[in-house]
Amino acid sequence: MAFTRQQIRESIERAGDEHWQALTKHHTDAYPESNPTPGDVAKAEAARLNDLGLGDNPDLTLVESRVERVEPAVRITHVFEDRAKGTRFETEPYTGYEG
Repeated sequence: MAFTRQQIRESIERAGDEHWQALTKHHTDAYPESNPTPGDVAKAEAARLNDLGLGDNPDLTLVESRVERVEPAVRITHVFEDRAKGTRFETEPYTGYEG
């Protein structure tokens, strides 16, 4: 089943408050510029992970999504659990979503 915006948001929240706050501040601290909203970033990340084929793999569970501010962008790393192998892995960090 493909990832949704809501699932990515929940995954960021599971990583801890500091990750959601980093994404929120990325948007609000840019005022009056206009960085993407946290919802826009979550939606784009869902699409990106689905394009990579990670959303359709029934053996994978999205554990958490870590967000780090790297001005003028954010860096996002997703942690997955592969139930078939009993292992965890991280995606390559993705940097983007600047104004």
